[in-house]
Amino acid sequence: MAGQTRGVDDGFFGLLNRRFEPALDRPFLRLPGAGLLTYGDIHERSALAAGWLQSQGVTPGDRVLAQLPKSVDAVALYLGVLRSGAVYVPLNPAYTEAEVDWFVSDAEPAAVVRDAAAVAAGLDQARPRTGYAERGGDDLAALVYTSGTTGRPKGAMLTHANLAGNALTLSEAWAFQPDDVLLHTLPIFHVHGLMVALHTAMLSACEVIFLERFHPAAVLAELPGATVLMGVPTHYHRLLAHGGFDAAACDGIRLLVSGSAPMTAALHGAVADSTGCEVLERYGMSETLMITSNPYDGPRVAGTVGCALPGVEVRVVRDGGGGAAGRAGMVQVRGPNVGPGYWRRPDATAESRTDDGWFVTGDIGRLDAEGRLTLEGRAGDMIISGGLNVYPAEIEQALDAHPAVAESAVVGLEHPDLGEAVAAFVVAEHDAGGDPGDLAAALDNLARFKHPKRYTFVDELPRNAMGKVLKAELRTRYADLFCD
Repeated sequence: MAGQTRGVDDGFFGLLNRRFEPALDRPFLRLPGAGLLTYGDIHERSALAAGWLQSQGVTPGDRVLAQLPKSVDAVALYLGVLRSGAVYVPLNPAYTEAEVDWFVSDAEPAAVVRDAAAVAAGLDQARPRTGYAERGGDDLAALVYTSGTTGRPKGAMLTHANLAGNALTLSEAWAFQPDDVLLHTLPIFHVHGLMVALHTAMLSACEVIFLERFHPAAVLAELPGATVLMGVPTHYHRLLAHGGFDAAACDGIRLLVSGSAPMTAALHGAVADSTGCEVLERYGMSETLMITSNPYDGPRVAGTVGCALPGVEVRVVRDGGGGAAGRAGMVQVRGPNVGPGYWRRPDATAESRTDDGWFVTGDIGRLDAEGRLTLEGRAGDMIISGGLNVYPAEIEQALDAHPAVAESAVVGLEHPDLGEAVAAFVVAEHDAGGDPGDLAAALDNLARFKHPKRYTFVDELPRNAMGKVLKAELRTRYADLFCD
């Protein structure tokens, strides 16, 4: 694969450094209403960050835990950590003190950075570090904690080779060029915003419109000056609902990317109808970075996350270990994108690997004859009702296609007779009301055992910061739904 090992002889920062050097006068981060930084500016700021970390006693291999709002200095700190040869540990700013205490005890960082004002002051007073610490491809570069929807979060380890190989592959697969302008609306404590969006932009030394957070009006105001937008399905739904997300606004857009959560075929079609642009869906995880992608040139099939990226292998395995062409099974992956395992969790690392070396994603999916992957949901979301397996994604797709449904989530809840019963939680379209009988008719093409035993209309579905529906929260909140 192009990009498997290139650029990692001296670490991921070494690769970035070579891309930055001829582009120091090019615009990098543009903050609407607040100025513009060049690649030279951020390069100097990262040298100050590395010097500041060095003054705090940070050495190569040490962890640096960062819980900061999205900002220029947060980007500079990340690059400074890489320049120092340390390991970056990003945390969601929404985590509480108690949660942060747990992460600190698990990662045992040499430095904990949580005060944005202190970072700014420290960088302003620091001496810049000259050069950078060379790191090998197998050295750790980042520790990204999983969302922890069940049990304690696990730290997914990512190496310099993982970061470099995946960034190079995506940059080539999505045809990034120096004259691109990325509209960045995502948080940077997560793989999507940091290691997909920013990495691909930095490798091509292109401009980034850097929004502090997603807001439909702000995105639409900047969209005419952009060529690429990356988001989650919720973002696209909100842009459509806001109005103005149309062909005129997207006249300069060459690429819309969606990830971090499944996009329904209905939403995919609505975006295409409104803007004239087909969304490119891709699939990845904290533990593996990006795995599959719909093609940049070629048909993008709604409801699928495309084929394996170059150099990456994907297979679907049913119970018993056999292949499952066209049938739902466990998605497994291997390749240079897969991290070495979980931080200080050899048990979890071993459980996530098959005997022949494949990483077990925990996702249920199907591969078609052309190798396109369709995800059916998490293995833990599968419902066993009356001894029969039910995959929620199949029901959600049927419900979401109904004109009265904005979105839905299907879970299994304890049932005195069936063991688990199918429950549907539905957000109605504006002024559509809620008619369970009408929704049931939308599922006529599905076997009766798959039909929800109860429909519950809610104002919104619980989600994490990246837009994924928190089904564990629904299961907890409505645990007694069938017990009355």
